[in-house]
Amino acid sequence: MGREREAPKQQQVSYTVEQLVALNPYNPDILPDLENFVNEQVSSQTYSLDANLCLLRLYQFEPERMSTQIVARILVKALMAMPAPDFSLCLFLIPERVQMEEQFKTLIVLSHYLETARFCQFWGEAAKNHNILEVVPGFEQAIQAYAIHVLSLTYQKVPRPVLAEAINIEGLSLDKFLEHQVANCGWVLEKGQGRGQLIVLPRNEFNHPELKKSTADSIPLEHITRILPILG
Repeated sequence: MGREREAPKQQQVSYTVEQLVALNPYNPDILPDLENFVNEQVSSQTYSLDANLCLLRLYQFEPERMSTQIVARILVKALMAMPAPDFSLCLFLIPERVQMEEQFKTLIVLSHYLETARFCQFWGEAAKNHNILEVVPGFEQAIQAYAIHVLSLTYQKVPRPVLAEAINIEGLSLDKFLEHQVANCGWVLEKGQGRGQLIVLPRNEFNHPELKKSTADSIPLEHITRILPILG
């Protein structure tokens, strides 16, 4: 009697969350994977806007499965991505009734302060709501980086008090921060006239408009030579 042939074992294919999102973004079965991935982003200090938007869209179809804790973490991570418009993109997918909850109203206010560069008000409000924000490591550092980005668009030389208010650091901690920026990021410290210390920020096309290329500079010469006969 011949030996029966064993049926080949079915090989189980495992996909990353990004692959699941790309393959079938509207499959509700991936919802737990996406929620776990949000927590993974928080613990590993990584970020995936596409995966988070996918989860928020699935919540729209499965509102009874929505975790407000997960949604709050997504919005905090989106704030950390500023100046990218991620917060608005995420908020658009969250029902208005959910936005009216206290923690989400707070996050919306914080977003408004950041968008309008009202950093003093932002840090004051953030301090009163640290329970929402402290669960996401790296939040403070991400907002400080955004504040510096905004200052670098505006100032060639920023007074020390303005910088201190924007990044919510002062005293010896600010001294150490400035030492690091001078050593690693090209900052220069200057003594201002009657205004205390000035921080000279690296030159860019926004705080030094002369560095910005004019439109004429970017048009190839051959394009101009083609236009001239037409104008004539």
